[in-house]
Amino acid sequence: MAKVFVTQHIGEAGVQTLREAGHDVIYRNETEPMTPAELQTAVRSAEGLVCLLTDRVDTAVLDVAPNLKMIANVAVGYDNIDVPAATERGILVSNTPDVLTETTADHAFALLLALARRIPEADAFMRAGKYEKFEMFPPLLGLDVYGKTLGIVGMGRIGAAVARRGALGFGMKVLYTANSEKTAVAQSLGAQKVSLPELLRQSDFVSINVPLTPETRHLFTLDTLRQMKPTACLINTARGPVVKEDDLLTALREGIIWGAALDVFEAEPQMTPGLADYHERLVVAPHLGSATGETREKMVETAVTNLIAGLAGNTPPNALNAEQLS
Repeated sequence: MAKVFVTQHIGEAGVQTLREAGHDVIYRNETEPMTPAELQTAVRSAEGLVCLLTDRVDTAVLDVAPNLKMIANVAVGYDNIDVPAATERGILVSNTPDVLTETTADHAFALLLALARRIPEADAFMRAGKYEKFEMFPPLLGLDVYGKTLGIVGMGRIGAAVARRGALGFGMKVLYTANSEKTAVAQSLGAQKVSLPELLRQSDFVSINVPLTPETRHLFTLDTLRQMKPTACLINTARGPVVKEDDLLTALREGIIWGAALDVFEAEPQMTPGLADYHERLVVAPHLGSATGETREKMVETAVTNLIAGLAGNTPPNALNAEQLS
């Protein structure tokens, strides 16, 4: 029996599964993340840790958890965990890929469509009683999506799923950036690998799907945004710090790009001052990429399955560092 600490609310089903597997579970059934000091205190005797992306598991946490064997992150991204430091200490780390791919891609395309057709603005317009007559050229003219060029920055699982929706559902030409050629995607969708400047120059819609790394932090600055068409839109469902929000706000105000849709934020959950008050051709959502009941339940189930396997001495299905440890 291992001591397992669950940092935040994940639902009773996952906790029950851990207990049925014979583990001693301390479940912090709260929706607010812990402070760094609280987390350091809580993990001192833990052998297994289930955490969310808002839990920063850094060296300060790892150094006070000498018994820790396994960290199961309930997210596909794992920039909240210092994986190299965990590996140095012999601690397994896992994430929850695959189960949220299609749901997140659905959300990315929903944001794209809502932005292009200005749905949030139209909703507010109607509710304010401003719709008084039909006009051939109303104030809320949008953009066509069908047949346009979609740029995918980061052709991983989610990027490929967004690309499929664009190419197969909306007849879009797909350009992408990636560390390597994505032959299967290129063949099935006619997608073309290009440099980032070329993608920005040609794309009508740019979807950010890269993980947050030192290389991708502030990948989109004012200089980057100036390389886009003035009629182009930026959609970010990856991680907030990939975009420098002050620069994005400047680009929107000055008409450097046409619009933006954000599901994630640089200093989440806060928005950069000014963004909250800017409503024209800007769509924002509170990190809802994977937020359906089915998908969130699958994420918890996947994380718990990973943890149980790791604590039993087996390789978790979604281990991030098993090869390094072996």
